[in-house]
Amino acid sequence: MTVIVAGHICLDIIPQLSGMSREAFERSFTPGHLVECGPTALSTGGAVSNVGLALHRLGIATRLMGKIGPDLFGQAVRQIVEACGAGLADGMIVDPSAATSYSVCINPPEVDRIFLHYPGPNDTFSAADVRYDLTAAARLFHFGYPPIMRRMHENDGTELIAILRRVRADGVTTSLDMTFPDPSAPAGRADWVKILRDALPYVDIFLPSIEETLFMLRRATYEELRTRFGADLLQGITPELLTDLGDELLVMGVKIAGLKLGDRGFYLRTASRAAIAGMGRAAPADPAAWADQELWAPCFRVEVVGTTGAGDAAIAGFIAGLLRGLSPTAALTAAVAAGACNVEAADALSGIRTWDETLGRIAAGWPRRALTIDAPGWWFDAGHGLWMRMP
Repeated sequence: MTVIVAGHICLDIIPQLSGMSREAFERSFTPGHLVECGPTALSTGGAVSNVGLALHRLGIATRLMGKIGPDLFGQAVRQIVEACGAGLADGMIVDPSAATSYSVCINPPEVDRIFLHYPGPNDTFSAADVRYDLTAAARLFHFGYPPIMRRMHENDGTELIAILRRVRADGVTTSLDMTFPDPSAPAGRADWVKILRDALPYVDIFLPSIEETLFMLRRATYEELRTRFGADLLQGITPELLTDLGDELLVMGVKIAGLKLGDRGFYLRTASRAAIAGMGRAAPADPAAWADQELWAPCFRVEVVGTTGAGDAAIAGFIAGLLRGLSPTAALTAAVAAGACNVEAADALSGIRTWDETLGRIAAGWPRRALTIDAPGWWFDAGHGLWMRMP
């Protein structure tokens, strides 16, 4: 059985800024300045590409469902996808009246990326665009980036909920990821508490970032942390806050909740044995081993070239581990390993290695970044290289 990855797709235009320091970046990107850069890389972006092609590279049979235009950017998207594997672009929907979505990725080393984004036909993607004849035969269905797909968040997310409900009714395991919306745009003003409350009962695996989760579910906490820590908001994330959010997501219906924490790693929380067993076709063979887990994995050490698609790569690593029958600790380790490989390249895919190569780096003693947790109940499992807590 295959995995189907649907949702947002675009063409990423990535100027090379590898020789630029943080100070030079902050000094140069001001009105009136000409900024000299290197060659431009073209890559597909968005969850359909980033998660889907990473899964393909990790050896998981994958089909893609995204919406593009017939223009040169759309042709480039199809060519890039098809170059990764014959037939991978067959599920793409071409809207003859649309201009393909694109992002200009400003991605210098040591600085979080900035995107200039045109949504294009992602904004018209609806429940009617999903090929349910294909999803019904899949093992897992992953949908990504609804906050930057207008039909997915307008009217309190009715189209998104319709997709997830329909796919889940066929016994397919469902997975959902987010992206951070423009706070001043309609997506940023949407009632995300209501959308998630109504959508998450149909979601088995929910894998957003901590920033996205706080923005959508704990806006006051998000604003407070932004005020205190600015761009270093992650430094204000405490174990207690993660446990509280994990509890809330499980109550909302999620069976496996993962929160991406940037360079602070990846937090995972899982539901009861009965909930895990009822996850659909991709449910673990041993639900008891996955039940009631609370884990926090630190990142692996690498030289960071760019962070575009790092979270998507981590999602692909986690899903690949789940589908290959790994334990929760091993699947989480695969997630941070795939994310670490990703940031060794400027674009979202060049850094991704095969499954065997990724596991080989881990087995060879790949060192991790330091992560210390000073909170009741947490302990470090040296054998697995991550932190654990009994919920």
